[in-house]
Amino acid sequence: MKPTLVIVGRPNVGKSTLFNRLTRSRDALVADQPGLTRDRHYGHGRLGDREYLVVDTGGFEPSVKTGIVHEMARQAEAAIAEADMLLFVVDGRSGLTAQDQSIAERLRRSGRPMLLVVNKAEGMNRPVVAAEFHELGCGTPLVISAAHGDGVRELVEEALVSFPEGVSDVQTHAGPRVAIAGRPNVGKSTFVNSLLGEERVIAFDMPGTTRDAIEVPFTREGRDYVLIDTAGLRRRGKVFEAIEKFSVIKTLQAIEQSNVVVLLVDASQDISDQDAHIAGFTLEAGRALVVVVNKWDAVDRYRRLQIKQDIERKLNFLGFAKVHYISALHGEGVSAVMTSVDKAWQAAMAKLTTPRLTRALESAVNKQAPPRHGLFRPKMRYAHQGGQNPPVIVIHGNALEHVPDSYRRYLEHHFMVAFKLQGTPLRVQFKSTDNPFSDKPPATRAKPAAGRSRKSGVAAGAATASATTARTQKKVAGTHRSAASGTGKTTRPARRPTKPATK
Repeated sequence: MKPTLVIVGRPNVGKSTLFNRLTRSRDALVADQPGLTRDRHYGHGRLGDREYLVVDTGGFEPSVKTGIVHEMARQAEAAIAEADMLLFVVDGRSGLTAQDQSIAERLRRSGRPMLLVVNKAEGMNRPVVAAEFHELGCGTPLVISAAHGDGVRELVEEALVSFPEGVSDVQTHAGPRVAIAGRPNVGKSTFVNSLLGEERVIAFDMPGTTRDAIEVPFTREGRDYVLIDTAGLRRRGKVFEAIEKFSVIKTLQAIEQSNVVVLLVDASQDISDQDAHIAGFTLEAGRALVVVVNKWDAVDRYRRLQIKQDIERKLNFLGFAKVHYISALHGEGVSAVMTSVDKAWQAAMAKLTTPRLTRALESAVNKQAPPRHGLFRPKMRYAHQGGQNPPVIVIHGNALEHVPDSYRRYLEHHFMVAFKLQGTPLRVQFKSTDNPFSDKPPATRAKPAAGRSRKSGVAAGAATASATTARTQKKVAGTHRSAASGTGKTTRPARRPTKPATK
């Protein structure tokens, strides 16, 4: 089993930087601002043939009892409870603080094995930097620089030395990756916690609570999923802080890397243009989509009717998506959402055979032929599948580059209805057949027979034409002479009398 290394410490000591260094990734947001990380963030690392699990936590302040900082401390407490080794990170440049002593006392009470890590020690005398941290009573300090990688390998080796070497039980999640997207404060984290049955991510009544894309693997009814809780997306004109810009980038990347997107909207607010923008980005990425209207229990009957009309009017381009009305806080309708997620995933990964696609194409063309382009009409011959998630159908034929977009949308709708693909967009691509004779030169006239040149043939033809013309002129001249003698017609000479026969 993989050992779990949990990184804890007060805010802004470089925990997320160390997490990225141990996992060799850039999954955690890093900025020179305290309290950036709030939820538990899991990642996988490897040292040679040995694998381990790394958990990044928010700034740990055990003495705070209210507010978002208290929720961050609860997340850190949950990570400490499941740790095999604690990496207690302190700041070597700031020195020892009273908050470090409070955290060290709390970690000693947990009974977990622990390593004291002195970070931000680049360019400094290591024994001098580590001297004052012996006071914490957490063992010999290990001086590192997470930003530059100094001493990180020695730290991992020391952390894994007490765990037996062996083949790790690598768990592969072959199920769909489900991204939960939407505007800030619509209940995304509450929806994730309701699915998991525990407070896995911080759900707080404050917009912008989630700042990073948190991946949570879980199993439901024997099937594996990976839920991705994302940060809320606001309009571009309202995003000023650099941290929020990075959060937006992480959310968009999570949507692109997912298989199914659950778009959450707030029933207590109007369907805004930002909801349509998020849905449009998901559609352009080609991801399967399920629309979920949250806080349905908090609105009256008139408001519910208004929300349904707004969805039909502003999100009419999502006709393929299933719409659910739920209450994530009370868990009402959450199970039905996962049923639609399964159907959307199956539709996105559907395998369509070439004969079935070709028959569906013939049915669509017989029902409505493509419009003419000039004197010719595009001809569609056959279709086959060219990809999945989203399903891509490639149609072959002649002059297909002249097919308009309206007919392309007609074919997409026809295929979705014919194969009952609900919850996923579908794309149609055209591929015209090239003319095999386009590269050949034009045909030439036959050459004259051997032994007879072109010049002699022309001369012989001219001589024949001259002789015919001379005979015609001679005949016409004889007719004119007879007309001049007054008879008006030619006379035949008298026949010579025959001699009587002798006896």
